[in-house]
Amino acid sequence: MRTGLADATPSYDDLDRAHRPRIARLCGLLLGDPDEAADTAQETLGKLHVALRTETRAMDWGAWLTRVAVNACRDRRRSGWWRWWRERGLSIDETTLPAAVRTPEDEVIGREEQRRVWDAVRRLPDRQREVFALRQLEGFSTDEVAAMLGIATGSVKQHLFRAVHALRRAMGDAS
Repeated sequence: MRTGLADATPSYDDLDRAHRPRIARLCGLLLGDPDEAADTAQETLGKLHVALRTETRAMDWGAWLTRVAVNACRDRRRSGWWRWWRERGLSIDETTLPAAVRTPEDEVIGREEQRRVWDAVRRLPDRQREVFALRQLEGFSTDEVAAMLGIATGSVKQHLFRAVHALRRAMGDAS
């Protein structure tokens, strides 16, 4: 639900409605803890409120919010409190993931495989997890991810390749 360049005077409520679910999901994917993700998403949207009052340029607010959310998640991961919490066994909460229509049979058969996938995602290095989430799960282009993370396009491709390779290896597919 990304939008292009926003109007000169976008409404906070409109931007909040358009981007809150995506920002919350992204924080959940990057942090793995639903409470931390909710706090970080709220912090990100608080920064949006301040930015809307001070920014005079036309902005791509979706990309700006994504960049702020990724940086806020990095800050949380770097904090001593976060390391203390993570050492006690955080796991990615599947409720933060995009919902899909699944039959009861799919739920029974896929639960273990889903757990293996998200355990593998959680074990990815932070930068690979960020690139994978933004590129593959959020659908941003390689150039957009590079701009949001402040890295070269080639680096995005390399991190994505390594993340996908690690996930395939974890799932038992060496191809």
